[in-house]
Amino acid sequence: MKTRVLKKWISNFITTILCALLLIMICAVVLSKTSGGKPNFFGYQLLTVQSGSMEPAIKTGSVIAVKPGGDMARFKKGDIITFKTNDGLIVTHRIVDKIKNGNQVSYRTKGDSNQTPDLNLVSSNNVLAEYRHFTIPYIGYIATFFKSKNGMAIVLFLSGLALLIGSIIFVRNTLAKDNRRRIVNEMILEDRLKNGGIRNKNFSLPKKM
Repeated sequence: MKTRVLKKWISNFITTILCALLLIMICAVVLSKTSGGKPNFFGYQLLTVQSGSMEPAIKTGSVIAVKPGGDMARFKKGDIITFKTNDGLIVTHRIVDKIKNGNQVSYRTKGDSNQTPDLNLVSSNNVLAEYRHFTIPYIGYIATFFKSKNGMAIVLFLSGLALLIGSIIFVRNTLAKDNRRRIVNEMILEDRLKNGGIRNKNFSLPKKM
């Protein structure tokens, strides 16, 4: 009995691990598509950090959540914003100064680990979102890898393998359960025959335990 319970526990554990692995791979694929910041999740965007300019607050390879929308002139010194540079790059840096010129608002930004502020001021018109201090460290490396062709191929292969193994385990458990039920039914039938419990041929085996 203990051996049977242990085998069942191991089987359930393996199935759970495979399902978790599949879920992680699916999440990794989703995250790999968010590095450009276009997809929205409940009003937030997920970005992959490509450099260490904001360490130690934001480590390289992290995935961060930013909140787009609203008045982009509302930010103040110390806030962390995501903006587009004149070269078209997406950068997340901290505001070190806010500059007002009539109705125009610009920000001087700087990476926490950089020695000097960014060369160009950031117009509020170029601000895309506000960093909301939500970070998943290092998962961006996974997202970047799975974004490649080799990564996508591995995801498809491992996903199929996980589903195949899970199906095999399910079928094996089902067959083993049916086999145990058949053996028990045969034992019940044999016991009835020995004890004269069945006196005619119009009988049926129990369907369930």
